[in-house]
Amino acid sequence: MNTIRKINNELAIAGQITPDQLQQIADDGYKSVLNLRSLDEKDLLEDEQDKVEFLGLFYVSLPIKSEEINHQAALQVFKIIAELPKPVLIHCDNSIRSAAIVLLYIATKQGITFETAFQQTIKLGLL
Repeated sequence: MNTIRKINNELAIAGQITPDQLQQIADDGYKSVLNLRSLDEKDLLEDEQDKVEFLGLFYVSLPIKSEEINHQAALQVFKIIAELPKPVLIHCDNSIRSAAIVLLYIATKQGITFETAFQQTIKLGLL
C-alpha cells in the first residue's frame, strides 16, 4: 500500500492508490483526486474514476509523463489543481511526478519563478 503524504491543508501526494485506500481517503476529508497516470502505465486501478466518484469525490485524470512536464503543461495542471475542491490528493505511480507537480505549484504560488522552481525539482531528482 502506498503512503499518502499530506503536504499542506490543501494538497497531498501518493503513488497509485489502492481500493482499500479509497474509503480512507474519503474518511480523511479529501474532496478530490487528481490522477497523473497514463493508460499505458502498469498496475492502474481499474475503474478508478467510478470508484472515486462513488465515494462522492471529484476526480480528474490528467496523464502527464515526467519528461513532458514543462511550463505550459504545468500551467494546465495548476489550473486544474486551483479549480478542484480541496483538499486534493494528487497521485501517480510512485509519487515522484505528483511531488514534482506539487513542489512547482507551491513554489509558483509563493512567487518563485517557474524556471527557478523547475531547476530545483531537477536538482532534487524529481524530473
